[in-house]
Amino acid sequence: MEKIIDLHIHTNCSDGILSPKEVIDEAVKNKASVISIADHDTMDAYTIELENYVKEKKIKIIPAVEISTKTKKAGIHILGYNLDKNHKKLKETLSILKNARHTYLTNVSIKLEQLGYTVNQDALDKIDTVTKAHIAKDIIENPKNEKILLKEFGKIPSMGEFIETIMNEGCKAYVKKESISPKEASELIKDAGGKVVLAHPVAYQYEDNLNEQDILDLIKEIKADGIEANYIYIDRNLNKINEVEKWNQFAKKNHLIPTIGSDFHNKDGIHPEIGLISEGIHLKQESIQTLIQYLTNS
Repeated sequence: MEKIIDLHIHTNCSDGILSPKEVIDEAVKNKASVISIADHDTMDAYTIELENYVKEKKIKIIPAVEISTKTKKAGIHILGYNLDKNHKKLKETLSILKNARHTYLTNVSIKLEQLGYTVNQDALDKIDTVTKAHIAKDIIENPKNEKILLKEFGKIPSMGEFIETIMNEGCKAYVKKESISPKEASELIKDAGGKVVLAHPVAYQYEDNLNEQDILDLIKEIKADGIEANYIYIDRNLNKINEVEKWNQFAKKNHLIPTIGSDFHNKDGIHPEIGLISEGIHLKQESIQTLIQYLTNS
């Protein structure tokens, strides 16, 4: 049977909508047979219950995490695959990063409220791995913010548009969040027995003005094993950008394994669904098998 693979999926353990079991159900429905849950700065999705459910549904799951890091130029996401979730230093670091998110929530809420926005901080603080997406969603969906949003944007913006216009570096409500460097994240992943992959390089090009040389320098710094070449980027205006061929060529030229991910958070009819169904990305079965073997050392 033809394999469909998706190595970048989020659950409600970070900023996704579906529970880990619901993600498995959606993957099965979309005929994806190999997946990775790669939540932000947490591996809480990987429970014994999920392990048993995966076996029951006859789907292969490669343990993963997406670690948020920071450079002078941009926020960079580093994916780690097939790593030991019980690795002591990994657990400690992810716990520190999770706690830093709540400190960030407190500080950014102050700035947002000074700008005139209403933030449901108490509700957001109950989310273990609270993210910018949670905060932006809370603001744009709150009727109390409708007037200021219309004044600022001329419409109710998308989460991405709000984040990039109001919350990111250089914006009115920017707050520096405690983080680690890409190199530190890479070393941590390797110490935990995992493979290092640079997430969605296309995003850094459009959001942070990084060029291919910047990306290559980053790849060398973190000694990456792979790059998320097969990825559809949705910009702040909800335009779909497909640069898959470009980044696959980049991977080939620089001897990197090209991975694939939907970066699924929820079904909104805009962003790719689990398995990147309907996106026109079809990896050769031989390439998929090579990718699986490389990431799992099998």
